[in-house]
Amino acid sequence: MLTSEIQIRDPFIFKHDNLYYMFGSTDKDIWKAPGVGFNVHKSSDLLNWEPPVTAFLPPAGFWGTHNFWAPEVYEYQGGFYMFATFTRAENRLRGTAILKAYHPQGPYTPHSNGPVTPNDWDCLDGTLFVDDENAPWIIFCHEWKQIGDGTISAARLSDDLIKTITDPTVLFSSSSASWSIEIPSKSNDVVGYVTDGPFLYRLKSGKLLLLWSCIGDGGYCSGYAISDSGNILGPWKQSPEPLFGKDGGHGMIFRAYDGRLLLTVHTPNKTPNERAMFVELEETDDGLRVK
Repeated sequence: MLTSEIQIRDPFIFKHDNLYYMFGSTDKDIWKAPGVGFNVHKSSDLLNWEPPVTAFLPPAGFWGTHNFWAPEVYEYQGGFYMFATFTRAENRLRGTAILKAYHPQGPYTPHSNGPVTPNDWDCLDGTLFVDDENAPWIIFCHEWKQIGDGTISAARLSDDLIKTITDPTVLFSSSSASWSIEIPSKSNDVVGYVTDGPFLYRLKSGKLLLLWSCIGDGGYCSGYAISDSGNILGPWKQSPEPLFGKDGGHGMIFRAYDGRLLLTVHTPNKTPNERAMFVELEETDDGLRVK
């Protein structure tokens, strides 16, 4: 299969044994239909992909029923951990849970006891960050449809990734970026600013970069904030313009086996046409730019 043939949102690349594993939101109808699971594709060149393999199927009685979104996979302490978003049946609020497997392909099974994000918050797009003291954190979005001006928050995880052990700290709000615009919600009466898809990347300078997405003048877009201190708690300064500003977002950054630094996003932002795109990047004195 070619990249252009794979419908996927929120693409995430995990490298293992000279292969690329591409995860993402892969249900055909991720908006209204009950959640099915997550697929994974393998490739050696980011162009040609093996047919999909099921990475996660919800067990009987699983707490999440809809919106199986944005799986991200990390190797940590001898296991492979998937951070993924699900919507609860009882209150229709989203949360990020942590799953575990012993091979990057899966199968993944529940690891945390339900979501590790706050139960009364509408949360999504959790990502893992391990700081200089080897302490794990979850970075996630507090949904704009609940609070108006969406935020990106951080909470310390237990070393076994079972639960959070601190209250969330807000890192920044969507409106702090000059390229984030206010939009109306299609599902309720909220007007506000979107936050989506946080991902952490350490620059060669030691500064910490936080990639994230929102809605800008060109539609769905990805930009970043910089922590000059290199600390997850900031302070954070937004880039003056988006990194990828035309109908593409929820990205992540990785270095290909050939040495290229790549951004992957899904574009266009319309179901069922979403596809993964790979964009070469380069570091600058101030952050990143498209090469």
